[in-house]
Amino acid sequence: MGYTEIVPFTLLCSRGSLFVFTFMFAFVLASLFAVQAPAPAPGPAPGPIIVETVRQPPITREITMGDVVLGAVGFVGVVMIAAAIAGLVAGIVVVLLKRSRDRAAGPTDPGHSRLRSSG
Repeated sequence: MGYTEIVPFTLLCSRGSLFVFTFMFAFVLASLFAVQAPAPAPGPAPGPIIVETVRQPPITREITMGDVVLGAVGFVGVVMIAAAIAGLVAGIVVVLLKRSRDRAAGPTDPGHSRLRSSG
């Protein structure tokens, strides 16, 4: 690892452009005079290619904007009906719970009276 190992590299760098030019010139000459192997002879022609087709399903009609709007309105209608039914059920449950709690609880003030009495 002394100075003698570095000297060849520094000499190469100082003459780098000459080295690159020489290398490229040799490469171009070698590629011009390179012997190319002849192309292989073509083999016998392959036989016919047989392709079996699968039966296609019938063509369906195109979907129009009217179909899309009708489908969206139908879906929204179903969601609205489901929400109305769920709201009615929740309302009935709340009313029944309040009535049962009201019956179970006595009057909070002796001066209060019920307007409706269920017998």
